[in-house]
Amino acid sequence: QVQLVESGGGLVQPGGSLRLSCAVSGFTLDHYAIGWFRQAPGKEREGLSCISSNDGSTYYVDSVRGRFTISRDNAKNTVYLQMNSLRPEDTGAYYCAAESAGIPTTRQYDYDHWGQGTQVTVSS
Repeated sequence: QVQLVESGGGLVQPGGSLRLSCAVSGFTLDHYAIGWFRQAPGKEREGLSCISSNDGSTYYVDSVRGRFTISRDNAKNTVYLQMNSLRPEDTGAYYCAAESAGIPTTRQYDYDHWGQGTQVTVSS
């Protein structure tokens, strides 16, 4: 059974950092691409970053490039999202998702499996 579990969310001040984790089970990271998504209050869910299954290539949308870093630990079957220089507009529910073709994409409809999400609030 494929399962993704996010953790690491919380309340942080502007300029602070958080590291989100996405622990996966039921598959291995060398077969699925993993994406991170955010849904801000009152807005649609948007793709932020993704990592491919084979060579670990990464992609970021402009709003997080240079501040967020996606990485994976195949031995732990976990994908991380290091978030630095957080801004109030980064507030939202963060989700990780798995894409079975292994091709990194920020289009949510390409993803087959989703976690339950973890809340990030950036506020002073």
